[in-house]
Amino acid sequence: MATIPSRSDIDALSHDLYKLVNNLESNEHGELIYNALKSISQLSQTDAERLDWKILAGSLQDMQKAIAMFYPHRFNRKVSIFGSARTDANEPEYRQAFEFSEKITKQGFMVITGAGGGIMAAGNKGAGNNSFGLNISLPFEQSSNGFVSEASHLVKFRYFFTRKLYFIKESDAIALFPGGFGTQDEFFECLTLCQTGRTTPCPIVLIDKQGGDYWKDWDVFVQNNLLERGLITKEDRSLYKITDDIDEACQFIASFYSVYHSCRWVGDQFVIRLHIEITDEHLDRLNDNFSDILTSGKIERSAVLPKEANETHILDLPRLKMHFNQHGFGRLYQLIAAINDTCDSENPLICHPEQR
Repeated sequence: MATIPSRSDIDALSHDLYKLVNNLESNEHGELIYNALKSISQLSQTDAERLDWKILAGSLQDMQKAIAMFYPHRFNRKVSIFGSARTDANEPEYRQAFEFSEKITKQGFMVITGAGGGIMAAGNKGAGNNSFGLNISLPFEQSSNGFVSEASHLVKFRYFFTRKLYFIKESDAIALFPGGFGTQDEFFECLTLCQTGRTTPCPIVLIDKQGGDYWKDWDVFVQNNLLERGLITKEDRSLYKITDDIDEACQFIASFYSVYHSCRWVGDQFVIRLHIEITDEHLDRLNDNFSDILTSGKIERSAVLPKEANETHILDLPRLKMHFNQHGFGRLYQLIAAINDTCDSENPLICHPEQR
């Protein structure tokens, strides 16, 4: 039965909205808040059905809970783990997921799973208090696994699409173990977002049991049915790595952030932030090898741009900027790998993911 707001509830909401609107000009995000309120106001003037409003209200509630949970941990790098909820605790994939989570958290990362059974339970168990759960209500399989703190590290989502949003938004890396339709759905969503540049670059590692062929067979399908038909480019296969070695998987993720820190668009310029300066010789090599993804000019060093001023925690990082063509994202991943190629294996401070 629907809950009808009382007069006191309505009065309280009116008071809050009044204060919010009056303070929009002084709010750092006032323009965005205004646009959100304007969209709701405009929608209220249409013939939107009850289901439309339920979706809007439910998705906003999902997002509010996720934002509140993740905000205190916004500067901690995180790895999202996907895999079958049906994997038994005695199976090698379960043990690998546990070991991977245990090792990756020791490298300074936190772990996000769907909070269900199987691979998700192994991920949360291996990461312990350094893990989050993004649960969803299903008619089967999807109760919380008990290895993640319901008080502070668990969100129960109403919708898959809002759940997917926060898996991607909050992740600095993606690790996938064998799974069914859900795992493949999450994987293709991640690949699509990375391939089209609708999310920031992040390492994607596909982990199989020792000697396993789950991901190798998947990759054969990709090569024979997508690459050979020209439906993807050969560079798109740079978006992911396949391995059956947990240490290699952890190193692959850590190496991605060894020199590269992060990136963003500032106007028509693509800015790459680094942990350390690269040499002039290294910069010359980047320009020689990656001029094909530039629309003009060269890859250049850059000071902090004015629009980055609100990111106070990374103002001191060195930067590169370029006019990226916005479609060669497989090549962009290759550029990041080339940037990281300066990593000195004898200097763990350069290679360690916590140095950011």
